[in-house]
Parts: sequence; C-alpha cells; structure tokens
Amino acid sequence: MDVYDEVRGLIVLGTYPAGQPVTELELCERLGVSRTPVREALRRLEGDGLVRAARRGVTVVELDAKALGDAYLVRACMEALTAESAARRQRAGELPPASLARLVEHADLADQATRQGDLLAGVRHNRAFHRYVATLADNPTASQVLTRIWDQITVSTRASLTAPARPALVDDEHRRLIDAIVAGDPQQAATHARAHVLATMTVLTEQGGEA
Repeated sequence: MDVYDEVRGLIVLGTYPAGQPVTELELCERLGVSRTPVREALRRLEGDGLVRAARRGVTVVELDAKALGDAYLVRACMEALTAESAARRQRAGELPPASLARLVEHADLADQATRQGDLLAGVRHNRAFHRYVATLADNPTASQVLTRIWDQITVSTRASLTAPARPALVDDEHRRLIDAIVAGDPQQAATHARAHVLATMTVLTEQGGEA
C-alpha cells in the first residue's frame, strides 16, 4: 500500500474525521515516511475533494448541505449507468452465475449488519454491494468516479450516522436492483439504482449515513 492509499484510508475510515486539521509532520511520524510522499499524497487527496489546503497542512473536507446533495445527484446518475451496464452484460451472457451469487451475498451481508445495528459494518457492506455492481459493469472510469464520490459522502456523513429508519426498505431496493440485473433489464436496473440513491438522499437530513 502506498502513502496515498494509507492517508486516504485514515480519512475514509474516520481516523481523521471531517473538519480535522492534519499536518505533514504528523503523517510523516505516523507512517514513518519522509515529507515528499506525504506532500504528494495530500496533493492527490485535495484533487479528490477529501482535503483542502490550510495554513498548516490540510483540513479534512466536510461537504455542506448543497455540496452533499450535489454529490448524491452525481452518484445517482453514475450508479444508474453502472447498473444499466451490468444488466446489459447479463443479457449478453457475460456475467457468470457466481458473480450474480456474489452480488446477492453482498446484499445479504449489508442487510444483516444493518438489522443487527452494526452501523459501521452496515455502511461497509452497503458500499461493497454498490461497488460490486460497478465491478459487474466493467467500466473502470465510472468506478473511479464513484469511488471519489463515495469517499466524500462517507467522510461527510459519518458524524451523523444513526440506525436507519428504513432497513427493510433499503434491502427491498437492493433486491429490486438485483432482480433487474439478473433479468438482464438495463432500463429497470438503471431506474432502480437511481431511485435507491435518491431515496437515500431524501432521508439524509433525518438519519445520515449511506446505503
């Protein structure tokens, strides 16, 4: 793992939460590396929208309400695209049964963690589910864009993370998306993916988190 990945992990996993200042010296001491790779990592992370330059080092970015809403709108469009692409690949016979079974497994793990009240595990498995849809789409560019957006949303919503008010509905939305992909129906897959993300955005102010 390079320095960029290590620093990104510290931010996304919450070691350095939104709004916290971070200095190059602190990161150098934590990671046991020189300032040059740390400085380059912070430059890349600034480009990712995860940190912004401060008087001493950087500050972890916390999106305001409008920026967070914008991020969810872009995420909705991108997830509709990857779901549509995954369904097209299924219709073309390009997805092996094991891949579809793995998608169901991700949904099962997300639902189980959420219902058990393990919020952090629920977020992690939800993200794994959506990431796997992107993997099935076989569109690396879309996956890269989504990773950046997911990171920004995760960092900005962690502090308000609470037990979902709609765990059964979230799982139902996941299953509808799976059904559309398995059926090889690109239009329905895109529709369900977009609706799911927009529904999450709608309840954001009430419960926080991501699904």
